[in-house]
Amino acid sequence: MKINLLKITGLSAAIILLNGPAFSMNSEWEGASGFMKGNKLWQQVQTQKVITGTILDETNQPMPGVGIRNQTSGKSTVTDGNGKFSIEANANDVIRISSVGYRTQNVTVGAQNSLSIKLAVSADTKLDEVVVIGYGTLNKDQISSAVTKVDSSGFRQSGARSALDLLVGKVAGLQITRPGGTNPNSGVTVQLRGVTSLAGTQTPLIIIDGIPGGNLDLLAQDDIESFSVLKDGSGAAIYGTRANAGVILVTTKKGKAGPSRFDYNSYVRHERLVKRPDFMNATELRQRIASKEYVVQDYGGDFDYFYDLINQNNISQNHNFAVSGGSENSNYRASLNYRDLQGFAQQNNRKDYGIRLSLTQKGFNKRLTALFNVATNFNNPNLIAGGGWENVLTKNPTESYFNPDGSYLFTRNLTNEIARINQEKNRRQQQTMSADGKIDFEIIPGLKASVFGAHQRDWRIDGEYRDKQGQNSLENGNAPGGGYASRSTSLDQNFNLEPTVEYNKTFAERHKIQAIAGYSYRYEVSEGFNANNRGYVNDLFEENNLGSVPVVLNRIAIGSYKNDNTLIAGFARIFYSFDDKYIFQASVRREGSSRFGANNKWATFPAASAAWNVTQEDFMKNVKWVNNLKLRLGYGETGNSGFANYASLVTLGTGGIYLFPTGEYAQTYGPSRNPNPDLRWERKKELNFGVDFTILNNKLSGSIELYRRVTQDLLDTYTSPQPPFVQSSIYTNVGTISAKGIEVTLSYAAVKKDKFSWDIDFTGSTTQNKLDRYSNDVYKRDLKTFGGIGGFGALGDAFRTYEGRAIGEFWGKRFAGFTPDGKWTFFNKNNEVVSNAQINTSSFRDQTDLAVIGNAIPKYYLSLTNSFRYGNFDLRVFLRSKLDFDILNTMALSYGNKNGATTNLLNSAFTKYAEIKDTYMYSDYYLESGSFLKVDELTLGYTFKLKSPVVRNLRLYLTGQNLWTITGYTGNDPDYVSDTGLGQEQNGKSLGIDTRGPYPATRQFLFGVNFGF
Repeated sequence: MKINLLKITGLSAAIILLNGPAFSMNSEWEGASGFMKGNKLWQQVQTQKVITGTILDETNQPMPGVGIRNQTSGKSTVTDGNGKFSIEANANDVIRISSVGYRTQNVTVGAQNSLSIKLAVSADTKLDEVVVIGYGTLNKDQISSAVTKVDSSGFRQSGARSALDLLVGKVAGLQITRPGGTNPNSGVTVQLRGVTSLAGTQTPLIIIDGIPGGNLDLLAQDDIESFSVLKDGSGAAIYGTRANAGVILVTTKKGKAGPSRFDYNSYVRHERLVKRPDFMNATELRQRIASKEYVVQDYGGDFDYFYDLINQNNISQNHNFAVSGGSENSNYRASLNYRDLQGFAQQNNRKDYGIRLSLTQKGFNKRLTALFNVATNFNNPNLIAGGGWENVLTKNPTESYFNPDGSYLFTRNLTNEIARINQEKNRRQQQTMSADGKIDFEIIPGLKASVFGAHQRDWRIDGEYRDKQGQNSLENGNAPGGGYASRSTSLDQNFNLEPTVEYNKTFAERHKIQAIAGYSYRYEVSEGFNANNRGYVNDLFEENNLGSVPVVLNRIAIGSYKNDNTLIAGFARIFYSFDDKYIFQASVRREGSSRFGANNKWATFPAASAAWNVTQEDFMKNVKWVNNLKLRLGYGETGNSGFANYASLVTLGTGGIYLFPTGEYAQTYGPSRNPNPDLRWERKKELNFGVDFTILNNKLSGSIELYRRVTQDLLDTYTSPQPPFVQSSIYTNVGTISAKGIEVTLSYAAVKKDKFSWDIDFTGSTTQNKLDRYSNDVYKRDLKTFGGIGGFGALGDAFRTYEGRAIGEFWGKRFAGFTPDGKWTFFNKNNEVVSNAQINTSSFRDQTDLAVIGNAIPKYYLSLTNSFRYGNFDLRVFLRSKLDFDILNTMALSYGNKNGATTNLLNSAFTKYAEIKDTYMYSDYYLESGSFLKVDELTLGYTFKLKSPVVRNLRLYLTGQNLWTITGYTGNDPDYVSDTGLGQEQNGKSLGIDTRGPYPATRQFLFGVNFGF
């Protein structure tokens, strides 16, 4: 199913514009304008004076960056870091005070010379006037690069397994997919604006409260204040060699001055099956056997073990309790989080215990500010289950998993999944912690020095045990009937130190300068140990006593590792604004990494961007339907150092054990990797043009981004000549990959009434990704293949990515029909119908009969949020769609073919695929459109308006997730098929390939409470 994006966006625009009084004008502005026009002569004779003042927010804190404008004279300024301002004005002049997220106030100048004004939060806009960028913040109207902020009011409501789940569908151009479905122990794949690397890191850099590479396990959803996504190179370049795939900045909640606040947030969730693959049950199988459609043994039983793997009574829960408060000089926030995620599968769960502390203290006459954060997370995942679905679906439904005496039945051709989850254990104990501190000192007004330091530690112990009477132990040839145990530990640490100097000054009320310069040091170290043994005569010790059986060489394995890397950098950025109209920003980072070759340790990453606030120009004053219009242009260069430590160095590996002349056996060593002193960073160059706008009396706002990015010197493994090299492969820089696309974000206030409001938010994006070059003068390669199909038969890889071709292309045979006796036929390159044996599968594109048969990457990503509020009720309907992409249905490929099969099969093997009387085959016959539209989330809430001096807020809500999906795809939920990367396996899944035994798609129902007192 292919859908025209122009039709989709046109329909969305029509929906937006046809709802609500779209063309009403700002009567307040017109009144002020009329007042000024009618009193010019009177104004000219007034005595000019300077008005000073202070602007406070709703908590009586000074507000920096607030716009102050004399509507009469046109002069403007902004408040400084202490919320203070000064502006020239005459008596009876109208001073307008405006800040994003607050109600605009007009003040008429009288006899007073000083003003103190408290702004009220606007009900019509989000409180997002300050946006976190790299090493600092800016007001939203000062941003000149592609940055998207999502605060807690925009998060998904269905209970996050990963913090990034909160952002699914919320940021145009950011793809977040959960290939493992709702498995609580699976991760997400993340990609921003397409693929940027072949072998290096392809996921954005995560920064939590200033800590690069922040661990998402440390984030409870109720502790997150906001995300800022730095999408283009001009915004991300200040992070250098780690920012090729973009940057996601996470800001956690902090305490605020005022009385103590207590907040309790909780939810419980239950999951139910959406659908299961349609395999034959015992009755249907017997009917096929009786009609001689299928020849297989009937064991006489009637069993369906699919439901025995399901945790029917799954109830997940999350509890977060936080206390915060403070005074003018000190504030704090502490939170406790407990989370019990029960998977839809048996023995598939995860428990988390989290603590987060934040303290801010001011002193030395408010010139010194100290900020400290400490967070830790303990989690205990149960990893034994989550799989096995393919085995229970394809098991003969007439055969039991049990012997007549009730013991488990084992057959060597099939794992007894019920026995496995009861006789084996795979458990993890993990503790992740971080501690960071930042000290700011104001040397003179506008000049500040800071020191930031952080340490992050991730420690794991994994333990596995298989009972001596389990299938794995009984069928093992080295120690039949002996238990198996393994234990491994790992410790990952990083240390960060970043001193900076920052200058912030406004000159002559029109020139604003912000500058920062700093140094960054980061050290990472990883180490671990593992051992396993087999032959345990009892199941008492499990993995806690590996030495309780004799050590025998063919039973035991042992290993350990340790590696590290260091990264240092100097960076600087300058921001300049003239009269809030013209904005310019430039940055540079000079960075060195121990991972690079001896000849290329250092790299320089420049960036520059500019913005023009068009509505600040005089010629826009009478264009009343345009409230805000800003044009942006940015260019930046970033790098990629996301590859293995020591990749540029020669490393040693073990060889055989030989008898030396001394009569002793000794271990031998030899080079295991070729050195590459010229190994360097991948470099991405990106150009971004953006438009931000607010029109129709602030009803419709949004942004449009157009970008072009090219990544050069791609890292990958190539064949090396021998000699001079010892090994046959080398890790080096060769290729080029590019992407270009469009991103659209729209917000429309359809209805704004006292008791009823309706807001619409839309995001859409499209990307074209191409491998431009894959060879150079030394290393030659025309293509790279990805996506092993696996299963029955040697079917090879599903993807071929040739030089000059698009990323994600399925290359395969073009189905031409079946012969009368059910044999496959295909089209060759000349469009002639030939048998399978006559198809040329050469890798040379001018010779092969294989062709592009589809593309696994969605062309369009769309989401639409409708938010309604009536009285105390609120309703949010979140729709999400991926359009114009293909999925390889490997379940149909393997179990829709009855030829030579002995397992249970899909019912479609005897209907849709009944013609097949031939071997398993990969072709476009099994390629289907994956396009879908789903009601991804629906939340109904009620907020109690309690007249209580104790209870601050109380809200109850119900959420349903994955409620309804419209798709023509006949396999599993297309939303859980991976859509990131080039086709290599990530988290056990490959791009565009629907697996044979996926974690079942579920519909989730959640009840939650937000309670503040």
